[in-house]
This record gives sequence, C-alpha cells and structure tokens, in this order.
Amino acid sequence: MKRILIPVITGIFLLTMQQVAAQQIRKLTLEEVIKLAEDQSPNALMAKHRFRSSYWQYRTYVAQYRPALTLTGTTPDYSTAYSRVWNSQVGEYDYVSTNILQTIGSLSLLQNIGLTGGTIALQSDLTLETNFEKDEDRNKYITAPLSVRFVQPLFRYNSLKWEKRTEPLKYEAAKKTFLSDIETVHTEAVRQFFNLALAQINKQIAETNYLNADTLYRMAQGRYQLGTIAEDELLQMQLSWLNSETSRKEADMNLKDREIRLRSFLGFNENIRLELILPSSVPDLQVDVQEVLNLAHANNPEMLNQQLTLLTAQSNLAQAKAEKGLNANLIASFGLRDQDPVFANAYTESNRQQTVRLGITLPILDWGLGRGRYQMAKSSLELAEVQSRLSQIDFDQNLTLDVEQFNLQANQVAIAAKSDTVAARMFEVTKARFLIGKIAVLELNNADTRKDTNRRAYVQALQNYWTYFYNMRALALYDFLNRKPLETEYEKLLD
Repeated sequence: MKRILIPVITGIFLLTMQQVAAQQIRKLTLEEVIKLAEDQSPNALMAKHRFRSSYWQYRTYVAQYRPALTLTGTTPDYSTAYSRVWNSQVGEYDYVSTNILQTIGSLSLLQNIGLTGGTIALQSDLTLETNFEKDEDRNKYITAPLSVRFVQPLFRYNSLKWEKRTEPLKYEAAKKTFLSDIETVHTEAVRQFFNLALAQINKQIAETNYLNADTLYRMAQGRYQLGTIAEDELLQMQLSWLNSETSRKEADMNLKDREIRLRSFLGFNENIRLELILPSSVPDLQVDVQEVLNLAHANNPEMLNQQLTLLTAQSNLAQAKAEKGLNANLIASFGLRDQDPVFANAYTESNRQQTVRLGITLPILDWGLGRGRYQMAKSSLELAEVQSRLSQIDFDQNLTLDVEQFNLQANQVAIAAKSDTVAARMFEVTKARFLIGKIAVLELNNADTRKDTNRRAYVQALQNYWTYFYNMRALALYDFLNRKPLETEYEKLLD
C-alpha cells in the first residue's frame, strides 16, 4: 500500500505545484484596468463592430449619389418556334418558322439626382443575332450605340432629399455613440475593479479578524481557567471566533467570484491571477454645471438621436402628404439604333429613336386611406416634438444632479480616508485595553465592527468618485482632467 500511495501523493503534489507556477500574477492599478478594458474587453470590441456597421451604412448612402457603371450580358439566348407575321401582299397572317440564337451585351451608366429625386441613365447595347433558318447572311449585328433615359417623379416623396439630411446625422451620431460606448466600458471597468478590490479588502479583513479572534479566544480560555472572566464572556469570544471562520470562507469564495468576473471582462484566461492596487488619491477636480450642460448639448449622441427622431417624423409626414395627392412620372428617352450583317457597318448609319411618356396617378376613392395616413404621421410628429422637449428637460436635470454629486465626491473620499484611519487606530487602542482587562468584550466587538465598516466605506467612496467621473465624461464626451474633447482615430477602427 505504501508503495502505491507515495507515488500518487508525489504526483498530485507535483501537478499542483505546476498549476500554481503556470498562473501569472498581474498587479493592476485602476488606470491599467481601464486601459485594458478599452483595448481588449469584449464590450469594447462590440462597440467597435457597431461603429463599423454604421460606417458601411453611411458609405452605402454616399454611393447612391455616385454614378453606377454596370455591364450585363446574356448568352446564349436561343429560341425556335413559329411566329405569326402579317403578310401585306396577300393581306393575311402567315406563320413563319424561327430558329434564332442571340448574344446580348449592355453597358449602362446610372446617376441619381438627389435634388429632384430623378434618375438619368446612359446605355449602349450590342446584339449578335444568328438566324439558322437562313442559308446566307445568318449573322446580324443590332446596335444601340447610345441611348439616354431620364425618369423624373412629379409631386412625389423624394427619399434622396430626406436621406441627405438624415444619413450624415446618423453617421455623426454613430461616431459620438462609439465614444460614449467606450466611456461606458470605462464605467464598467471601474465597477468591476472596485468589486474585486472590495472583495480583496474583505478577504484581508476576514483573515485579520480570524487571527485576532483566535488569539483572543485562546486568551479568554486562559482567563476563564484562572476565574478572571465569566463563562458568558468566554462564550462570546468563542462565538466571535466561529463567526470569523465562517466570514473568512465566505470572503474567499466571493474573492474568487469577483476575480473571475473581472478576468472575463478584460479577456484574460484562467492562467492569470489578478491583484489590484487601490488609488492612493483622487484629483481635486471641481466642474461647472453650465459648462458640462453646454458640452453635453454639443457632444452627446442622445441630442443627435432626438434630432434624428424629429427628422424621421417629418420625413414620414412628407411621404404621407405626397401619397394622398397627385403622383406623376415623366419619362423621356433618346437614342440611336442600327443593324447590319457587317459589324463595322452596324455603327455607320444609326437611326434615331425617342420616347416621351407622362403617367399620372390620382386617388379618386380610397375611403380616407391617404388622409388617415397623413393624420397619423402628423400626430406622430407632434408626439415626437413633445417627447423631445421632455427628454431634454429630464436629461438636463439628471446631468445637473450628477455634476453636483461629483463635486462632492472628493471631499467624501477625504472624510472616508480619515474615518478609516481613526477607526483602525481606535480598534488598536480598544484591543490593548481589552488585553489588560480594562474593557469588556462587547466594546471590543463594536470597535472591530467600526474598523471594518469604515474600511469598506473608504473603498466605496473611491468607487463613487470614479463612477461619477466617467459617467460625466460619457455624457459630455470631454476629458475634464486634460481639458480637451474626447476623440479617436476612426480610420483605425475599420482595419
């Protein structure tokens, strides 16, 4: 049995040591966590891909205003059938056998006209037709060297005109939204950082409390044996020792959970162990409420989205108004056409062909359908205007409160730091007095509780400061420490 157990235990020990050695410990400050979150967190990558999608949507809009050159072809186009043909000599229809192969090519250039909503197209066609029913001159070239076609809607909704107003605004909002999303990543990094930092503090507190409780419980056992303390005091010390052991295990589990969450947020694998370094101080920064409001009105994507909502409602109203009245299409075309068995001759004596057509649509009886759609679009626009005003008021009020709260945080951190120092010193004094029998165990427990509470309150004060700070940056898209707008190189996001 010993021969079996010794190698097994040795193997387990070596495997455990290898796993511990394989884990890399990363000591990170708050600034480093924020930078890592911006560079490699899944949240930041998702923000990057959302911007890419908006960029290509904008590029698609821009492409509508540029000429589109298209080459189309059909080969083979073969048909064999009997066709009904009028014979003018005999004054009746004849049925003629056809056996034709066609190869067709077309080159077209199309341009949208944003101002009027119309289109203009240039086209050149070439067809090689082979008639197998003929013994000679089977091949014939049919050409349309140039044809021009113009289509102009009249009294109709011009989608290109409205897109010219909305699409650049959407793209600008997408750029601002990306910056705001990155600031949201920063805020989440702050939350994750201090969650783990507090878990580390709780772990340290739990370990210290356990050691203190163990020492005090052993001393209480000795005093009880000497008869200097009552049994109830001994039992209180034993209960404190048992509770500290439970708290230590809970703190250890919570620490592991918080570390896993931050590691996942930063994109690290399980081989990375994290140890956080708390900020030793915070900037003594005070901001002006009106300045932040002005920056937020100029930079916040929510402001642009409200404008987009109003423009979209106005666009829908314009479309409903156009569709309930007279609609017309003006179509005009002019071109040249020729045919010849010899390719070169098929371009020498082209004949003109031209078309002008005006089509109209006027609802006579639609049972109020067009009017109903118009009234619905009008009500939607009025509702959007009211909601926009209310959203603006709520935004300003909430931002004002956030700025005022931030301006209080530096002082709160200073008070929490001083309270933490005083509470820690108070516990040491109370502990010393307890050891010499000057005070009861209840006072010692109270001092211990105040020490732990003030230590946690200091960490919470730091978290509140940086949460309000990055939330304010996200709303105003402005770096208040370096006094400059937030910006990025958008071209690099497309790589």
